[in-house]
Amino acid sequence: MSFSFEVIHQDRETGARAGVLHTPHGDVLTPVYMPVGTQATVKAVLPSTLKEIGAQIILSNTYHLHVRPGDEIIRAAGGLHRFMNWDRPILTDSGGFQVFSLAEMRNVTDEGVTFRSHVDGARLHMTPESCMEIQHNLGSDIIMQFDECTPYGADAQTAQKALDRTVRWLERCAEVHTNGEQMLFPIIQGNVFPELRLESLRRQLPFADCGFGIGGLSVGEPKELMYCILDEMYPHYPADQPRYLMGVGSADCLVEGVARGIDMFDCVLATRIARNGTAMTSTGRVVIKNGKYKADFSPLDERCGCYTCRNFSKAYLRHLFNVDEIAGAMLLSLHNLFHLISLMERMRAAILEDRFSAFRAEFAASPMNVG
Repeated sequence: MSFSFEVIHQDRETGARAGVLHTPHGDVLTPVYMPVGTQATVKAVLPSTLKEIGAQIILSNTYHLHVRPGDEIIRAAGGLHRFMNWDRPILTDSGGFQVFSLAEMRNVTDEGVTFRSHVDGARLHMTPESCMEIQHNLGSDIIMQFDECTPYGADAQTAQKALDRTVRWLERCAEVHTNGEQMLFPIIQGNVFPELRLESLRRQLPFADCGFGIGGLSVGEPKELMYCILDEMYPHYPADQPRYLMGVGSADCLVEGVARGIDMFDCVLATRIARNGTAMTSTGRVVIKNGKYKADFSPLDERCGCYTCRNFSKAYLRHLFNVDEIAGAMLLSLHNLFHLISLMERMRAAILEDRFSAFRAEFAASPMNVG
């Protein structure tokens, strides 16, 4: 196996921990935020820029890359790393959440899911086996099992049925996955029912060799409820594997997730709101299109050391968005990613120095603590 994980230090008062995940494409220092490059690119950000701001690992999506350009094309190009010129680790989501989000267009059976392409309406069929085949073609370092995600508000019976199916699909994924250069992560489901979450852990962790995902959260439930679910699961995690909380990426959730022993996070939030003109800053969110910034020649964030804040004013950034210049989305995306990556680096340092609880309290009292 080319994968291993070691915990370097754990905070004495919380579940926060600093670790190292070893992969075929390099080491990942945890806790870590993974920028999302759904379609083999992090929107509006070049790979060279991602490296400059400290991105260690990125996420791409099985479903989207299967639809366009096609996983066979990517395999012929030498795999996803070569195709997108990224020589650091890559994690690919299985596409299960995308199928969940296309609920009106899908038909789920024990065999798999039949649905319509969001691009051209073509009929598609995905199974645990085809999900593994696609991810094998992509050549990502960490691959996720095919799972069924239920929406917030689903009853316990529906959540149980999806959990049972997810376990059966994991067994099928594991049976056909034989590539030691790719690590298969199970995905823990169970909606917001603690007893189902614990059942999922019990049944799926035997398939986890070097990490697992926690799915089906941050899908509409209150944040406090998500934290309660994480609290319920925490005592039952294996200590020697990284825990990946899927689809979570606001600053407050990152801090609270780390406090509950989570090691890996991803979310499109940072780049999505950046393209719409919203920046994450040390003083809270800034909507740069607002008129009050027309003649504001101060940096976006006085405390930020990113390229955007070192070189451009709020007035200039507002101008770019008002005239629909692509550079506006590029500069704000760079800034938001730097903001979150830097937050993770500061948390890691606080854990290593046994001051994470103080860091968490300071953060909670700061304007950064926004949803």
